[in-house]
Amino acid sequence: MAGDARKTAEALAYLTGFGNEHSSEAVPGALPEGRNSPQRAPLGLYAEQLSGTAFTEPRAHNRRSWLYRIRPSAAHPAFTRTANGAIRTAPFTETVPDPNRLRWSPLPEPLPGTDFLAGLWTLGGNGDATQRSGMAVHLYHANSSMERVFSDADGELLIVPERGGLLLHTEFGRLHVEPAQVALIPRGVRFRVELLDDSARGYVCENYGAPFRLPDLGPIGANGLANARDFRAPVAAYEEVEGPVEVVNKYCGNLWTATYDHSPLDVVAWHGNYVPYAYDLRRFNVIGTISYDHPDPSIFTVLTSPSDTPGLAGADFVVFAPRWLVGEDTFRPPYFHRNVMSEYMGLIEGAYDAKAEGFVPGGGSLHNMMSAHGPDRETFDRASTAELRPQRIDDGLAFMFETRWPIALTPDAARADHLQQGYDDVWRGLEPHFRTP
Repeated sequence: MAGDARKTAEALAYLTGFGNEHSSEAVPGALPEGRNSPQRAPLGLYAEQLSGTAFTEPRAHNRRSWLYRIRPSAAHPAFTRTANGAIRTAPFTETVPDPNRLRWSPLPEPLPGTDFLAGLWTLGGNGDATQRSGMAVHLYHANSSMERVFSDADGELLIVPERGGLLLHTEFGRLHVEPAQVALIPRGVRFRVELLDDSARGYVCENYGAPFRLPDLGPIGANGLANARDFRAPVAAYEEVEGPVEVVNKYCGNLWTATYDHSPLDVVAWHGNYVPYAYDLRRFNVIGTISYDHPDPSIFTVLTSPSDTPGLAGADFVVFAPRWLVGEDTFRPPYFHRNVMSEYMGLIEGAYDAKAEGFVPGGGSLHNMMSAHGPDRETFDRASTAELRPQRIDDGLAFMFETRWPIALTPDAARADHLQQGYDDVWRGLEPHFRTP
């Protein structure tokens, strides 16, 4: 079944482009011409607008899509509360923000029958979901495809697979993502996760704030970093399913459930710019120095969620993709630093060039604001004496969720068995080398 699903996903013809107006129809003639909400929508469908921003936000920032569906979303029974599992939501007040450097090994194996939703585990976050500010860091480990449907009213979900492919069945159609790719599900969009392998593991950034967008390029100019043409939106595909379907809604931090008499993934056609999308991180156009010094990590930003302060992100998604290092008389790994931003880093494959051991795929590290960090002693010693020839970094793929506020841990993350003890020891042995002339 997984193999068949993978072939189906790969055969899809994807629309491309980020933030642009798209349209797609699973049945010819399903999209109305000239009107968003005609008196009678084509083919007996219902017209429905899905807005991800306020109606009055500037046109350049406005996100909305029109959906033409078999039943309107309003046709559902009442929701009732259900267990939250290991999912937690801002404000995170059960622990105090921790200034220590922290690192976790991968999540343990899940129980049999654990789907994506049951396999979500919250590490921590900041802000307030009810005020639409801040973010949360989750990890997932699943070994079963979802039969139920999920939506998150609190924020958009940036899914970063580390192990195992996913086929995301969304209201807009299907998205196929593998490790080294990412997918984004907008706030409120319903979806189901089908595993394409025996198990799946990865990371999720839940962004409560402004929708992720491409960063401004400034002096870089018109080209570079993530190219808009490389983002894939799904082709319309609908489910005309009668019978009980569980729909779970995350709302103000809690999970609510309802049993529909049909599948809510019944959109036959759509148009707009508020859509799920996928992106291959290997397509990231890395910008770096061709003279000297190590550029700031902001140069690796794929997506940013702006705050009310220009240049200050509520959340950034940063990737350390394969690249050449050619800096002359330059310490080439990431430099030692303290940062007003807080950084959660994960590893998708291989190794990270600033750490010799302990930082492994599926694991992660947290360096909260102003926590001093940088290369470990072994990396420092090696990089300080290396012959500075052009060097290709292609044996690892790491990423970072960066945020303007400290990340407060959940109690589960603070007490986790897979929280590594003695992480500070990686900087032990950085001896003084100072010598007077």
